[in-house]
Order: sequence, then C-alpha cells, then structure tokens
Amino acid sequence: MARVTPVKPKRVPRAIREQQMLDASVEVFARRGYHPAGVEEIAEIAGISKPMVYLYFGSKEELFVACIRREANRLMEMITQLVDPQDPPKEQLWSALRGFFSFVSDHSGAWIVLYRQARTQGGPSAREVDEMRRRTVELIAAMLSQAAGMRKPGEQAVTAAHALVGSCESLADWMLDTPGTSAETTAKRLMHFAWPGLEELMEATRAKRAKR
Repeated sequence: MARVTPVKPKRVPRAIREQQMLDASVEVFARRGYHPAGVEEIAEIAGISKPMVYLYFGSKEELFVACIRREANRLMEMITQLVDPQDPPKEQLWSALRGFFSFVSDHSGAWIVLYRQARTQGGPSAREVDEMRRRTVELIAAMLSQAAGMRKPGEQAVTAAHALVGSCESLADWMLDTPGTSAETTAKRLMHFAWPGLEELMEATRAKRAKR
C-alpha cells in the first residue's frame, strides 16, 4: 500500500492575516463596544488562536488603535481618489461629500468604531481620530483656498473646513440612526446647506485680493 504524505496547510501571509484580524475586530468592536468586546470572540471570527492576536498586535488597545488607523486611512483614500483637483470647487465638494457618506453607509461598523467608540475611549484611539479630522480639515481648507486664488489656507478657509467636517460627522451619525435615509440624500442636503455660504466666502476672498 502506497504511503500517503500529509499535506501541510498553506501558510497565510502576515499581511492577509492582519487584515482578517482587523476585519473581525471592527465587527466585534462595533457590535459590542470596546470594553465588552473580547479578544476570544475576535480570534474565533478571524479563524485563529487568541495568542496569535496578541502576537500580532500586543494588546487589545493596540488592536483597537490599528482598527481606527486602517479605517481612517481607507476613508481618506476614498475621498482623495474621488476628488479631482482639476474639477470646479463645487464638483470637488460634491465628490467629497458623496464619497464620505457612501463610505459611512457601506461601512457602518467602521464608522461606529471611528466615531462613537474611539471618541469615548480617549488615549491613543482618540488621537488617531483627531489626526484623521486634522487631515480632512486640511484637505477641505486647501480646496477652498485654491478656489479663492490663495496659495495657503487662510483663517476663514480653516474655520469653514472645521464647520463642514463637524457637520459631516454629525450627519453621518444621524444617517445611520435614521432608517431609509440614503448617503446620496444626506450628501445633497448638506451640499445645499453648505455650498452657498462657501461660495460667498470664496468670492469675498477673491474680491479682497483683487483690491490689493
């Protein structure tokens, strides 16, 4: 009788394994919250052992921070890919808003971890969210300044960017809690509300520069 050589299971590359752990972590953190979430459940969903989670990420807090960092980067990458700097300012803003609310709608668990869980947790996780917010504000302020013919964002552009980012965060939370409200509808409502004021701000800035 021929001898059968056991086939060793294929080893999953570290990068893929990490993403599997992060996917499972986002699901559990979003559903249970940070403190009730258990590493055992995360490991079970990811199809690995509990010690492997600690081997890759060190602690539950580091795993949580890694989730926030990944989802924040995904959100920023999606927005920057959708916004064409060559488009008129109105089209740029519309692309950014539609992309943002679509991300929240399609990845509600990621938004819950980013916005609801991280805000209350504090520490490194809150700092990651603050960094995401800073990058978003810089992106919008730069867009407004460019449209107004300015090389660097002025105080008014930064103030407007902060207001717009705050509105996006608040409306995203509201959208998820309001059945039947789509990302497209939410983006349109904010666009109709915000654009007239932003357009007036840019026109005033251009007029002020023209007088110099």
